[in-house]
Amino acid sequence: MSQVFVLDMNKKPLDPCCPARARQLLKKGRASVFRRFPFTIILHDRKQEDSVIHEHRLKIDPGSKTTGLAIVHGNCVVWVAELSHRGQRIKNAMLNRCSIRKSRRQRKTRYRQPRFLNRTRANGWLPPSLLSRVCNVMTWMERLRKYCNITALSQELVKFDTQKMQNAEISGVEYQQGEIQGYEVREYLLEKWQRKCAYCKVTGIPLEIEHITPKSRGGSNRVSNLTLACHTCNQNKGNKTATEFGFPKIQVLAKLPLKDAAAVNITRWALYQRLCATGLLVEVGSGSLTKYNRVRLNLQKSHWIDAVCVGHSVPEELDLTVTHYLNIKAFGHGGRQICRINAYGFPNRHRERRKNYFGMQTGDVIKAVVLKGKYAGVWISRVVVKARGWFDLKISEKKASVHHKYCTRLWFDDGYGYTNCAV
Repeated sequence: MSQVFVLDMNKKPLDPCCPARARQLLKKGRASVFRRFPFTIILHDRKQEDSVIHEHRLKIDPGSKTTGLAIVHGNCVVWVAELSHRGQRIKNAMLNRCSIRKSRRQRKTRYRQPRFLNRTRANGWLPPSLLSRVCNVMTWMERLRKYCNITALSQELVKFDTQKMQNAEISGVEYQQGEIQGYEVREYLLEKWQRKCAYCKVTGIPLEIEHITPKSRGGSNRVSNLTLACHTCNQNKGNKTATEFGFPKIQVLAKLPLKDAAAVNITRWALYQRLCATGLLVEVGSGSLTKYNRVRLNLQKSHWIDAVCVGHSVPEELDLTVTHYLNIKAFGHGGRQICRINAYGFPNRHRERRKNYFGMQTGDVIKAVVLKGKYAGVWISRVVVKARGWFDLKISEKKASVHHKYCTRLWFDDGYGYTNCAV
C-alpha cells in the first residue's frame, strides 16, 4: 500500500510511515486517526523540531479526464493517486442551463434579457469546465503539502500537436496550410495507410478508396472518413461500418479524438503558472520523456505510473512497492437549484433548502451494517440522504436503500469521492 501520512502534535507534517508502523502507533495509543482520505495519523508525543524530516517531491501528470499524482522521496514512491475530473459534467450542466434560458425567452416568459457584449474577461480566463481541472489539481497540491514535507514539484508540460496527431508525416508548408493542401487525396491516403489494405494488410495490388462509414449511413467525404481497401475487402464490407465489419481500430486510427488533447493544451500553462506561484521549485518534462522513463523502468501504462515517471528527476532504479492507489473522483458540492424540472423543462418538484438529515448529508461517506433482509451486509459508500430516513447507497453496480439507524458517518462531504484500488 501507499505510506501513511504523519502529523506531529501541532499538526505539522513529519515523514510518512509504513502501514504496519501506523497500526502499532494507533494500537499503543500514541497516535489517532486525523484524516481518512488520504489516511493520516497525528502523534500525541512528538514535535517537528525533535524529528528528522526529509524532502519529498510531488509529481503531476495532468490529463483531460484523469490526472496522476505521486509523492516520491529519492527512489522510493511514497504515495500515489488518480484524480478524476468533472469538466464534462460542468459543460453539460451549462449547456442545459443555456438551452432552458433560451427556451424561456422564445416563449416570452418573464425573464431577464440575454447578455452578450457587456461583460469583460480577465487575463488568463478559462471556461468553467477547464478551470475545474486546474482547481482540482491545485486543491490536492495544497492538501498534500499539509500532510507531507513537499519541497519540489514536477509537472508534465505536454503539448499535443493536433495537426501531427491526424497526420504524422505532414511537414513544412503542408503543415502550415492543412492536412492535404498540395496533396492528392489518393497520395495522402497511400502515405497514411502505408500503401496496404487497412483490413487484410495486403500489399502490391490495386487499392480502392473506401468510406469507413458509408455515405448511405451518413458518412462524408472528409479525409478522416476515408481509408484504402483491396477490391475483395471493399466488396465484403458493403454497407457496413468498419466497426460492424470487425475492425473498430480503423475508425480510431482514422479519426483520433482531439477534444481531450485540446483541453490539456489550454490548461497546461495555467496550471504551470499557478504551481510556480506557490514558491516551490517546479520541474517540467515532456510527454516523450515520461514515456522514455516508463519504458526504461519496464512499467505498465497508467496515470499514476506516468506521474511517477515525470521529469528528469526519475532515478535509474525505482522502489515501486505500492499495492494500492487512491482513486479520487470530483463530484462538486451539489447544486443550488430549488425548483426541479422534468425532461421537457417544466417544473415538477421542489427541493428544500435543508441539506442535513439525521446528522448526515448527501456526499458523506458512511458505513452501514445491515444484519438481515434484502440488503444484509456491510456497506461503505457515499450516501444520498432522504428526508424520510431511508438513505441510498451504491457500491459498484449494487444499490441499497438503508435506514439511517444503521448508518455511521466515516467522512464528511468535501466534494470528492474516494476508492482504494489495487494496482
